[in-house]
Amino acid sequence: SDQSSQRGPGRPKLGVVAREVTLLPRHWDWLNSQPGGASVALRKLVEEARRVNSSKDKVRHSQESAYRFMSAMAGNIPGFEEATRALFAGDSERFNSLVASWSIDIRDHARKLAMAAFQNRV
Repeated sequence: SDQSSQRGPGRPKLGVVAREVTLLPRHWDWLNSQPGGASVALRKLVEEARRVNSSKDKVRHSQESAYRFMSAMAGNIPGFEEATRALFAGDSERFNSLVASWSIDIRDHARKLAMAAFQNRV
């Protein structure tokens, strides 16, 4: 039998995935009143939020990656907790000085993972 004749509604070639979303009635009312309906409106909102928050997302991802690595590899090293505080505070000078005494491989990889966390910080 032909696979294409067994497809359900939607546009599977675009990689659309159906999932349940729980919203208040006023949210559904607003979404359904938008051009293209709820799905189009939600996709537009998500894309706009991704665009607006991309730099914050990069910082958060960098912080989380560096923290996971540091916890696993340097959790018992002196200065770990202070370095973690500096990481999440966006204090690159303090972070770099605190990890300076760590073994070269761990220090350099932690700095590499944390790099984006310190970009565009005042």
